[in-house]
Amino acid sequence: MATTIQVNESTVERLKYFKNYTKESYDEIINKLMDEREEGALSDETLRDIAAGLKGVREGKGTPLEDVAKEFGVKL
Repeated sequence: MATTIQVNESTVERLKYFKNYTKESYDEIINKLMDEREEGALSDETLRDIAAGLKGVREGKGTPLEDVAKEFGVKL
């Protein structure tokens, strides 16, 4: 059974930010956000991977954005 809920226009604009495709419904967006929230915090392994990646960037081991853009044919 479908129902109507009232949300502020600013909330609608915020919800639009989370759309993966044009026709994605607000119900899908809300459920996606709730699913992500229920999954909880990042795992210890993920946090370690993020820390290692950041360390690599600080050490200059990353690939410059311009090089990645060129590789994928993206104009900056």
